[in-house]
Amino acid sequence: MPASYFLNLLSLLQIEREADLRSYKQLSQSASVADRRAAGLTWYPIAIRNTELTRGDYLSVEAERTTHQDLNHQLRFGAAAVLFSNHDPHNDRLEGTISFQNGNRCKINLRVDELPDWASNGKLGIELLFDDKSYEEMKGALKEEAKLITDNKDGHLARVLTGQVKPTFKTETPFFTARGLNQYQEESVSRIMSATDLAIVHGPPGTGKTTTLVQAIKALIRQDGKQVLVVAPSNTAVDLLTEKLADEGLHVLRVGNPARVSEKLLSLTLDSKTAAHASMKEVRTLKKQANEYRNMAHKYKRNFGRAEREQRKALFDEAHKIIREVGKTEEYIQQDLIASAQVIAATLVGANHYTVSGLRYDTVVIDEAGQALEPACWIPILKAKKVILAGDPFQLPPTIKSDEAARKGLNLTLLEKCIQLHPEAVVLLEEQYRMNSPIMTYSSGVFYHGRLKAHHSVADRKLFPADQPLNFIDTAGCGFDEKTEGTSTTNTEEAQTLINYLIRVLINPDLKEIPSVAIISPYKEQIHVMNELLGHSEELKPFRHMISVNTIDSFQGQERDVVCISMTRSNSEGSIGFLADIRRMNVAMTRARKKLVVIGDSATLSRHSFYAGFIEYAEKAGGYLSAWELM
Repeated sequence: MPASYFLNLLSLLQIEREADLRSYKQLSQSASVADRRAAGLTWYPIAIRNTELTRGDYLSVEAERTTHQDLNHQLRFGAAAVLFSNHDPHNDRLEGTISFQNGNRCKINLRVDELPDWASNGKLGIELLFDDKSYEEMKGALKEEAKLITDNKDGHLARVLTGQVKPTFKTETPFFTARGLNQYQEESVSRIMSATDLAIVHGPPGTGKTTTLVQAIKALIRQDGKQVLVVAPSNTAVDLLTEKLADEGLHVLRVGNPARVSEKLLSLTLDSKTAAHASMKEVRTLKKQANEYRNMAHKYKRNFGRAEREQRKALFDEAHKIIREVGKTEEYIQQDLIASAQVIAATLVGANHYTVSGLRYDTVVIDEAGQALEPACWIPILKAKKVILAGDPFQLPPTIKSDEAARKGLNLTLLEKCIQLHPEAVVLLEEQYRMNSPIMTYSSGVFYHGRLKAHHSVADRKLFPADQPLNFIDTAGCGFDEKTEGTSTTNTEEAQTLINYLIRVLINPDLKEIPSVAIISPYKEQIHVMNELLGHSEELKPFRHMISVNTIDSFQGQERDVVCISMTRSNSEGSIGFLADIRRMNVAMTRARKKLVVIGDSATLSRHSFYAGFIEYAEKAGGYLSAWELM
């Protein structure tokens, strides 16, 4: 398979980019600022808390979101954004880059000496621009791989990953010790250590994939002392590994800003470590001096002549000269910190951040590879001699905006391809520590060839001895018809029935302690309905602090004692929409530790073999209930 493999990926990526751009334009050009804020594109209004000159002749503006702080948003480190005024949003705007984001504060770097006059008039906001940078990084990596594979230069790893060459393994497995690993986890670490180019950790829900990876990374560093790059598609996944690796005593450097706000994670970032470096005392002195020159220059604001103008320019020039010196010192500090780190942790695109873009690694670990767009994986792979792919192709897939690109193959991940191409590189983690056996068994049979086993510590646990750990509540014949709400779907009667059943579960006198509960649905509007019903339920008020309500995607990687899933769809056509993506349902069903409750219309759901099989399984397990019984 020649360079055409990468040229095909490039064409699919272009289709995806165009669909993404159309979607962005549709929202940003036609929607009100309130709609854009609700969609997570905009912070508005904001207050400017500080400004200072920074490296590369940028003005760094620190802003705080002053209202609507509960809304989710997409502002991320490295994203292109614009500072705008509501007075004239089409003209009063400055483009820049988000250099920091934490909680309700962010910094945007602007290539100006000072803020324009309009920044003092009217309300200000920050809005994301279309993320072309990520597409450019992916395109660049694919083009480079196509070139390497054509020129026969350093293209071995690409040949392995695209199926032209088989992966190889050392005959003698290097010795390692790690307490607390089961036989499958140990086998996985051994496979990783003996691999010369590729190893794959297939980690179904609850099987300790993160634990396995952490011990493997630790063993690799102990074996040869070389730096390891650890990447994942999302900041949240990177944060989890960063924290676990640091807990094991490894020197981890987090490039970019963490999504989870915690002092511990922030202390591992390049910015935080730079600020704590011994040489920063000199930097702070220089920055203070530069800002004094800048403040003096601001005094020459209006109605000044040629001499004042020259003086103003001289002051700004002096400030920039000092900042360039600061830049050199900070660069030295960062190079020192990067060189001394054992693990560099970043997102897939963040692996090409300017501070680490030139680095090469013996080993690159890609976690959550089942959620990663393949073109993004090639960014870190270009830097590797050996790649470890970890994830589960039967959980949440990557988000793809273009149906055409997905249909033509962009929905197929590198993890899925490599599992098919190189089964000898794969170790399936077969023992799980989350679900009891009745909850686990259906998922294991459908997705994992029945190979999953529940560890003895969880296999038989229940809310109380006589409890039924798995229920399907059937609403067929109850007249609970779905309703379309915009682009989403709701089913109020189904939601109310689920709330009624949860009341029965939680007020059961046999319950010795209050369990943690997740109420989830694939549909956002159904989540709003259930939140409202929950808020009006007097019986559930004492338990509210233990109940979380959200979409399936939001619970990826999490677990609760009790999981209640509202399927929502109920119609005479048997249409189930994206419920047909059974990987999403696998994620939902495998969040539960002790009890799984699924409510839905069997007449609608049974048109799909996965749901027909699940309902039959629930009946055989004695967990089938008719919604009529709960009315």
